[in-house]
Amino acid sequence: MGFLTKLAFKNLFRHKLRTLVSIIAIAFTVMIVVFARGYILGAIDSTYANQIYYNSGHIKIVDQEYWEQERIMPLIYPVDGFPGGDLEEMVASLQETDEIEMVIPRLKFGAMVSTEEDLVAMSGWGVDPEQEIIFTNIEDYLVEGRMVEPGKLEVVMGTALLEKLDRRVGETVTILMNTAFSSLRGVTFKIVGRLETGLKVLNEHLFYLPLDQAQRILEMEGQVTEVLLVTSKRNLVKKVLPKVKELIAERGADGRYLALSFKEASDIMAFLEMANIIYNEVYVFLVLLGCIVMIMTMIMIVKERTKEIGTMMALGLESKNILQLFLIEGAIMGSIGSFLGALSGLLFTGYLAKHGIDFGEAVGAFDAAHLINPIIYPVSSPGNAIFAFVLGSIIVTIACLIPARRAARLEPTEAMREE
Repeated sequence: MGFLTKLAFKNLFRHKLRTLVSIIAIAFTVMIVVFARGYILGAIDSTYANQIYYNSGHIKIVDQEYWEQERIMPLIYPVDGFPGGDLEEMVASLQETDEIEMVIPRLKFGAMVSTEEDLVAMSGWGVDPEQEIIFTNIEDYLVEGRMVEPGKLEVVMGTALLEKLDRRVGETVTILMNTAFSSLRGVTFKIVGRLETGLKVLNEHLFYLPLDQAQRILEMEGQVTEVLLVTSKRNLVKKVLPKVKELIAERGADGRYLALSFKEASDIMAFLEMANIIYNEVYVFLVLLGCIVMIMTMIMIVKERTKEIGTMMALGLESKNILQLFLIEGAIMGSIGSFLGALSGLLFTGYLAKHGIDFGEAVGAFDAAHLINPIIYPVSSPGNAIFAFVLGSIIVTIACLIPARRAARLEPTEAMREE
């Protein structure tokens, strides 16, 4: 094997330009795989995080009737505790469940503001400010002012929503809301914070206010529209969800409340799971495309060295040795190309991971409910580079079987007569 390896290296330097072109083709393909995988993982992780932060938590508990009408945010199907208890007792019981780190009640409702020109429809989120800051990255988006405080008639709004209302931080705004008893109520709030984010739902459609004030104004004391459960890692959901459902059943509320994982709470999660599987197949296809150059190069080499191959076989090399020789040549080119591609891909993806890729205009066409961030930060990790290197090396080596088998099947006498 040592002799064949030395001979393979020697053969590669016969036509340096051709070898270089093959290596570059593989390197470029592997670099694209590193970038593509980093980009897809970045997009999926970003969407997962947004869905968990601003829609479902890791597990979401809602009334079954509310879930069927969630888009209109009805207030007549609240979460207000287990039978015989109240919301506080329910929160305490859920908090005691293994692996649950936070229990976050939210009260979501529809609202509107009358301007000089028209009515601006929006959504209100009654939240516990301290919990929201700990759980989400909402403070990163606060570019002016502060978060709301319990017990105060205050709101935080997105930049685009403030522009629609022609309001600024420090001013007041009167918001009209339907209470749980379908009575219209107008309340004046002080605007204490401004959010700047690419997420349409935060920037254009909703405002935050303290949960206690939302409950009082909407006549929903001790009630919320949803309870979010947070674990330390999202892969713990499979372990925790059955426990939550069991607790709901034990407390006699399984016919009323639904416990949904973050994947079940959003339609887009299923598409992301499917996309991840599909892209794993696309990576293989990309490397196979790069192998075309390698295969053509090896076929040319076999054609040019037919007489030489016949001579080596006449001197005692067996067909399997010829097969091994060409496989070693292909493996060397594939490994070098894959290494260079993985390294350059890692550096390129690392740069984009810091600066991001802005798809603002394209994402603007999506519905706000999809919670897709317009700036994608690809995941740059040695794991991606190693994955692409191994994938490239293996596929290139396997692809070289085509010309290698052709060389191994040559008859010595016929090969030596080739001109």
